[in-house]
Amino acid sequence: MDTNVQPKTWLVESILVTLFCCLPLGIVGIVYAAKVNSLYAAGLTEAAQQASAKAGKWTKLGFFLGIIVIILYAVLYGTTLATLMTEM
Repeated sequence: MDTNVQPKTWLVESILVTLFCCLPLGIVGIVYAAKVNSLYAAGLTEAAQQASAKAGKWTKLGFFLGIIVIILYAVLYGTTLATLMTEM
């Protein structure tokens, strides 16, 4: 891998995960994503790549965990609604 290429920041993805999926893990992703540009500008490319990797990890984890929670909530809501409708 070429070390002169700036690593992906994951900032937009982290913000979207924070807003729509999982607030705590999205915030962790934002914190690491915010470090990428400043570390790269300071010449610390290895540290910038590590921050990018951590931002990506937390963003992906927040996305998938958020999707799982949303699906579980929808299933639980659907079964509760179906149970209430059959009791009427």
